[in-house]
Amino acid sequence: MSYPSRDRPAFDADERTQLTGWLDSQRAVARWKCEGLSEADAHRAVLPSSPLMTAAGVLSHLRWAEHLWFEVVLMGRPAAGPVFDGPEDADMMVDGVPLAKLLDDYDRQVEVSNGIVAGRSLDETGRHPDFEASGATLRWIMLHMIEETARHAGHLDAIREILDGRTGHY
Repeated sequence: MSYPSRDRPAFDADERTQLTGWLDSQRAVARWKCEGLSEADAHRAVLPSSPLMTAAGVLSHLRWAEHLWFEVVLMGRPAAGPVFDGPEDADMMVDGVPLAKLLDDYDRQVEVSNGIVAGRSLDETGRHPDFEASGATLRWIMLHMIEETARHAGHLDAIREILDGRTGHY
């Protein structure tokens, strides 16, 4: 997969380009923060109060957040996966799952999400009958996913600095 650039969208881009550009930029930052990590470091918790806050766990969480908002809430697809079937934070419980697999899963999910976004109006609302958030528009979901991905890209930035001192934003 050719991963999106960490570049920000143009100042004068239309709304869809802005939303897609900002989300792709944050996705690329999250992925970049995982590049070159050893398996041990990818699965190493760095905060004593948050044993699931690992680079691997955060990346898995981002994958499942994309699935939840674009596939389940917006499209009305079945609510299946660790977010729904496991204990709280099951999407971050990835001990033994290779980082390369988590990155591939994230890339595939991003492709699915982008395909969903590309073919819909920003005013389209969710379809899943069991989620109150189904009243959200695609525009709202995009903004939420920018916020969610950026927040966790910040977590990954801090995790990476604690693990090996690597820093950098864009």
